[in-house]
Amino acid sequence: MIDSFKKIPIDFGQGGLRKSSKGKLIAFSLIDSKRKGLALDLGCREGYWSKRIEALGYEVASIDIEKRYHKCTVMDANKPLPFPDQSFDLVWSSEVIEHLDSPQKIMTELKRILKPGGQIILTTPNSYFWLFKLLSLFGQTPKKLQRSDHKHFFNLSNIKEIFPEAKIYGFFPYFLVKFKITKLIGLLSPTFVIYLKK
Repeated sequence: MIDSFKKIPIDFGQGGLRKSSKGKLIAFSLIDSKRKGLALDLGCREGYWSKRIEALGYEVASIDIEKRYHKCTVMDANKPLPFPDQSFDLVWSSEVIEHLDSPQKIMTELKRILKPGGQIILTTPNSYFWLFKLLSLFGQTPKKLQRSDHKHFFNLSNIKEIFPEAKIYGFFPYFLVKFKITKLIGLLSPTFVIYLKK
């Protein structure tokens, strides 16, 4: 059923919209392009966002569980990250934390490796926005509808519990003009954009 939605131009951040979804564009717009320095792209995949961050003037360390980008270092983010304290000016991670064993542990690690004044910017699916709630009436749970390797299905309360100091953004609507929202995110936005400055 969810495959049908991938064929219409609704911005849920998957498939062909993975690089251009409003959630990711909001997240990218939050990067402090004046700071520069060293950035970590956690879950770099094919390196698209690593290259975009490099174009802003950052030196980027790209890591992922498998090598799909020639500059990527293979690393399991479920284990402690092998970086010294206060190493990075920016940590970017898009659609990764839902795949990890413990989002709380990775958040502790990301704070540890972030320099004072640095930024953590994450995106992750909102598994309980209105469409998933509607589909649940027909027995279609987020676990059935999302990728089989997702370990977590977040709602807004989960995000606030894991990231209590963060600002949370979303977007609405999904066709034509889309805009950033800070209210009713749990109901309306298919994506959580999580922003934390140390």
